[in-house]
Amino acid sequence: MPKVEANGISIYYEQQGSGEPLILIPYLTADNACYAFQVPEYAKHFTCITLDLRSTGKTDQTDGQVSMELYADDVAALMQALGIPQAHITGLSLGAAAGMWLAAKHPDRVKSLSLHSGWAKSDDYLKTVVAGWQAAAKGFNSVTEMAIHCIFPWCLTPELYVGKANYVTQLAHFVRTRPVMSVVHFLQQSNAVMVHDAEAQLARITAPTQITFGSRDQLTSLRFADQLKNNIRDSELLVFEDCAHAALYEKVDEFNEKTLAFLKRHSQPLSASV
Repeated sequence: MPKVEANGISIYYEQQGSGEPLILIPYLTADNACYAFQVPEYAKHFTCITLDLRSTGKTDQTDGQVSMELYADDVAALMQALGIPQAHITGLSLGAAAGMWLAAKHPDRVKSLSLHSGWAKSDDYLKTVVAGWQAAAKGFNSVTEMAIHCIFPWCLTPELYVGKANYVTQLAHFVRTRPVMSVVHFLQQSNAVMVHDAEAQLARITAPTQITFGSRDQLTSLRFADQLKNNIRDSELLVFEDCAHAALYEKVDEFNEKTLAFLKRHSQPLSASV
């Protein structure tokens, strides 16, 4: 699959489907495959472009600090390199944080913005949780095992573990098949989560925006909803009931249906044949 030179690095991406471009930004620790349950449905209506962020997956590994702003600039450079003037942008958690910066800094490039389980500025609760993940990654000496044993329980409800244990096991197996992220690069990426602050950027976002949360998410809970909804002018809020941080895995069909409906509302319908 292809790579492209953008913003000083070689970025790996995959493309599927046809229609208006839709770029999906991964979340913490994840590579492009994290939207595997969404792309098959989205690709029926959009050209889906999934990518590996710097120092993840097959994209170049880099030294030094990273930030949500840098990730946003990487995505904008990817679009430039691929000749995509404008795209729908979607992201979950870290991907949502990067999406905020992209829509604020490069507003002409964003046709619509989908922010799933996002937050404008990290608070002490979020920082404490992520610091625990950092300690666990060092203890396991494995980002993969840390994610499965420490991040998963924040992303999925207890009921999913109890009622669909095999499904959770399958998700864990899937994560173990993906390219390994180094502890050093996880620390860089999670530091970017801890210092994320896009409060001053929200008013610069002009794209129609869908904001979603899981009703039982504790990590980026509904405590962040009002600030996003009230400061992003053309935005709408959707809550997935009985979901934690990762509604895209807990209620796949509902998540796909409702997020795709938003995307389709803000896409240009194909002209009828004459």
